[in-house]
Amino acid sequence: MSNGFITIRKADLRDTKEMAKVHVESWRTTYANIVPDEYLKNLTYESREQIWINSIPNGGVYVAENNEGKIIGFASGGKERSGKYSGFDGEIYAIYILKEFQGQGIGKALVKPIIEEIIEMRFNSMLVLVLKDNSSRLFYEALGGEKIDTIEVQIAGKKLSELVYGWEDIRNIF
Repeated sequence: MSNGFITIRKADLRDTKEMAKVHVESWRTTYANIVPDEYLKNLTYESREQIWINSIPNGGVYVAENNEGKIIGFASGGKERSGKYSGFDGEIYAIYILKEFQGQGIGKALVKPIIEEIIEMRFNSMLVLVLKDNSSRLFYEALGGEKIDTIEVQIAGKKLSELVYGWEDIRNIF
């Protein structure tokens, strides 16, 4: 799928290095002043790359490339992982987009194939967890996500609130 100068495609193992860079850089810009600086400073490309080396073969991972073939964002999703939210079967696990490319419709373009995969699994609902202080929660609200829970998480010893947004019917998001 192409969105102007952006192409969305299924990720493959050749993408892991670039995905790791996007992952680390977007954590550092998105979570500055939310997550402890020490934690953000210590994020490594190698550790993030390993996550994607392990995840990509399982499917549900998509990348956004600019017209130079550089990965500028990615998303992953699939079956809901916690089992705590009855009636919510699918989940967006992650969406990360480099700061300079945010606000251009790339997030929506990345969510689309995740939703399509969830529907192919015969699920019609999904949820996403997002830190309360992360302004990207507005993106999920704009997509029609309803706040269904608030949970507490710890990152580097700091207690943070995470909001759980849910969609009971994902077939009409787009």
